Amino acid sequence: MTIKKVHSPQIKVPATYMRGGTSKGVFFNLTDLPVAAQIAGKVRDSLLLRVIGSPDPYQKQTDGMGGATSSTSKTVIVDKSNEPDHDVDYLFGQVAIDKPFVDWSGNCGNLSAAVGSFAISSGLVDPSRVPDNGIAVVRIWQKNISKTIIAHVPMTNGEVQETGDFELDGVTFSAAEVQVEFMDPADGEGAMFPTGNLVDDLVLPTDIVSSGSVKATMINAGIPTIFINARDLGYSGAELQEAINSDQAALSMFETIRAYGAVQMGLIKHIDEAAARQHTPKIAIVAAPIDYVSSSGKAIDKEDIDLNVRALSMGKLHHAMMGTAAVAIGTAAAIPGTLVSQAAGNVERESVLFGHPSGTLKVGAQASQVAGQWKVNKAVMSRSARVLMEGWVRVPTDVLDC
Repeated sequence: MTIKKVHSPQIKVPATYMRGGTSKGVFFNLTDLPVAAQIAGKVRDSLLLRVIGSPDPYQKQTDGMGGATSSTSKTVIVDKSNEPDHDVDYLFGQVAIDKPFVDWSGNCGNLSAAVGSFAISSGLVDPSRVPDNGIAVVRIWQKNISKTIIAHVPMTNGEVQETGDFELDGVTFSAAEVQVEFMDPADGEGAMFPTGNLVDDLVLPTDIVSSGSVKATMINAGIPTIFINARDLGYSGAELQEAINSDQAALSMFETIRAYGAVQMGLIKHIDEAAARQHTPKIAIVAAPIDYVSSSGKAIDKEDIDLNVRALSMGKLHHAMMGTAAVAIGTAAAIPGTLVSQAAGNVERESVLFGHPSGTLKVGAQASQVAGQWKVNKAVMSRSARVLMEGWVRVPTDVLDC
């Protein structure tokens, strides 16, 4: 007699699928998660991996909500905040595509634009702070990096206003503008420049760069980021995704540089640890303005931008620009002497307009020196956000058996 195996049923978890900036992710109210997943640990990670559809050796995430890119393999957990003068806590999980791993080491700047909207619509913001018409100011505590984000969410007739005329390069359709302020954006604790230098010699194996080192600006702002001059790696700074993502040798080179930079920044102790910290640091190449045609076919005139930047996320060249990396760009551009500032003309500025693969983006930042240390009070950029679907995600109950 053959005994039929009994498979576990699926459970339903309330969730909202949202676009924020040039990213998409699955949003959860903390209290809607299964009790065992309401605390950090293996059960939570197992649940989120299954929701997104990872690990997937085919790298398609077909059996989940992920879109098989770093921009679409994301999760967000929001809860009422106990922090003074904050409305909600925001926790971001970057889900690896082909590995059983959720990276909690940094923020997602793009999805930050959707947190305020989600919080209001979910009833997590005190109604007295939300006008029927006008702008709701949502004070967000970013738990990954212990920083404050202020989202300015437009409201119409008591509802979040999502449609509008604001256009964001990298997003097909226009939407309502959401201004996002990243307060005191130096990431985590310690100095904005962890090595104490605006520019370092990043020591690398000679099979990566023949000279054995490359100039780099390593900054903790928005998200830990390593900036390198594009020309030092054989690039123009105007590349689109295919030029780098189709080149496995190039991707391997960038990952090696990222690992060595992470050690020099003090984020990890050995380069082998970089594989378990995919979300941070980011690595980007910078160049003086040059003409190029964006991925949408839009002509970008060098006279209309301050510099070109190309950044990698989760091992691939990003199709536009990560929001947190944009904060790092704006911050570094405001500090004369960094490689970003040099590419942009090395002049004092309070905002910078840079070119990326999908078009352009403007970000503002004001820098000053306090007791010999550089400080930026806030970085500001405009994004947009929209609910794509809401209801429940379903996952097999065995994901909770960790």
